[in-house]
Amino acid sequence: MKRLALFLLVLMALGGMARAVEPGERLADPALEARARAIGSELRCLVCQNESIEDSNADLAHDLRVLLRQRIAAGDTDQQAIDFIVQRYGQFVLLKPRLEPATYALWFGPPAVLLLAAIAIALNLRRRRDQGEARPAPLDDAERQRLAKLLSEES
Repeated sequence: MKRLALFLLVLMALGGMARAVEPGERLADPALEARARAIGSELRCLVCQNESIEDSNADLAHDLRVLLRQRIAAGDTDQQAIDFIVQRYGQFVLLKPRLEPATYALWFGPPAVLLLAAIAIALNLRRRRDQGEARPAPLDDAERQRLAKLLSEES
């Protein structure tokens, strides 16, 4: 039973690595097909969101692959084909969004959050260190006598 479960798990993992491009989608010209695959690997599946359209089995990814191959077969350059799809679906379709004002948060947000977290940690450690250096004043005679009395009452 365990062997069967392991076999099925391995089979499912390997199955996900297979290319999703179907034979009917492929272009007859190998050079054009290679261009389509290269461009398709830069475009995000809008359903899966973590896969390129070349790797995804989603219906929308299939439609995008067909659209991309139509544009390439019609004579579009790589950039024209990408621009057409971006114009239709927005910057989100790019696995690596362009650096422009609309995407500054995507590019600079994570490093800014890490920097702010590092500053907050450094300030917190500094505050703790500074508080640790402040020692309480030693007990005077009256306080020592009171402490001794409390300790003797306890025992």
